[in-house]
Amino acid sequence: MAIKEIKKGHCVVLELSGKLMGGDETSEIKEHVKSLIDVGVTKVVFDLRKVKWMNSTGIGALTGSLNLLNDVDGKLALANITDKIESLFVITQLSKIFSAFNSVDEAVTSLED
Repeated sequence: MAIKEIKKGHCVVLELSGKLMGGDETSEIKEHVKSLIDVGVTKVVFDLRKVKWMNSTGIGALTGSLNLLNDVDGKLALANITDKIESLFVITQLSKIFSAFNSVDEAVTSLED
């Protein structure tokens, strides 16, 4: 799993790639979000276009990141969710918790409002 950080306006886009299946990669996501909060970034978009699969640990990393941002009145949006990942979000009913968008630009715009 890899994380690429891109600044867009007042938001940071974290482009995730690979599989979110536990271990170091999932803790790396939350640590990355913590480091962004430490420097004042409270609007984050996870671009999931290149995520091939995730398990409950990967979901936990996303949920943990959402909680970290909620604690500082921040916002988190998801972009480019693949059909496989979307089905996982629907089954677990996380689609009711996360704001998801078809593109990074739509997700960034939603956080700028």
